[in-house]
Amino acid sequence: MKGELPGGYELDDDRARIDLDEVHRFISEDSYWAAGRPRETMRGLIERADRVVGLFQGDTQVGFSRTVDAPDAGLTYLADVYVLPEHRGKGLGVELVRFSVDEGPFAANRWVLHTKDAHALYARFGFAPGERLLERSRSQP
Repeated sequence: MKGELPGGYELDDDRARIDLDEVHRFISEDSYWAAGRPRETMRGLIERADRVVGLFQGDTQVGFSRTVDAPDAGLTYLADVYVLPEHRGKGLGVELVRFSVDEGPFAANRWVLHTKDAHALYARFGFAPGERLLERSRSQP
């Protein structure tokens, strides 16, 4: 499925179009949530995702999201959402999340995600602090 946006931008959930090198570069070097993530780990996460969405300007990938559906658990997880800094401020993050969540094939009772700094963006789509969600991080040696 594709979605055209102003300014020559396009959303596309064609997995074959995802630029693994660019996604890995951003996630491992620029993200706060997965700095240092190995390339092969990123490749596996993309391959096992139920849906990936790329944000493109022409042939250049400038954003990404990954969705994991766990219907038996009654939830869908939105992860690794980003828009490159030089493309921010144009509403592209809103469109990326909308396309990923509202136009996806998932009928989850509950969507979950983790964010440190984009609460206002996700609130536009009904995300709010949960009443029952707990989190356990892997201990660092």
